[in-house]
Amino acid sequence: MKPLTIVRQSNSDSSGMSSRYVTVDSLWLSGNARARFSPSSGSKHDWIGPPDRLSNLRPIIYHIPENETPQERRLRHLRQETEDWNHQFWTNQNITFNREKEEYILAQLKAKGLAERDENGKKHTLNSEQMAVFYKDFLDQNYKRHSSYNREWYRRNFTITLLMARVALLRAWRRLGGGRPAA
Repeated sequence: MKPLTIVRQSNSDSSGMSSRYVTVDSLWLSGNARARFSPSSGSKHDWIGPPDRLSNLRPIIYHIPENETPQERRLRHLRQETEDWNHQFWTNQNITFNREKEEYILAQLKAKGLAERDENGKKHTLNSEQMAVFYKDFLDQNYKRHSSYNREWYRRNFTITLLMARVALLRAWRRLGGGRPAA
């Protein structure tokens, strides 16, 4: 995976020195589509990129507001960590699935005395009933992995939702003129 550094425009860096850009985060990358995905430095919104060719998930570059509070930063980092974790799981899962599916198809064709391709070069395929056997076996073999993923996904998203609610309340408090409440 290639690192991508996202930058945003700023009047000064963390040392107070004047600079045009401040480096803020690194994201996971795989494939050329991700390398081309980069929002403008003046963007005020989250950006959603093209699907990754391995995980099939769309990467998100989260907007960093000026004067980001510690809670907003924590939320952004938690969302990015969850996205990275999700990307890694589905990349590994999809690679395993495709490899095992290909092995299953080749084994079934070999058992029938067929080559991978016919005399015209067209790939032999299996019908849906034959593939259903593979799909069921794959799901059965990966049941614990999927259950573990689902539990962790719910835990992470519950935490993100609570933190989003807290950030929304803090923003509302600031807009109403309450300033920053005590932490």
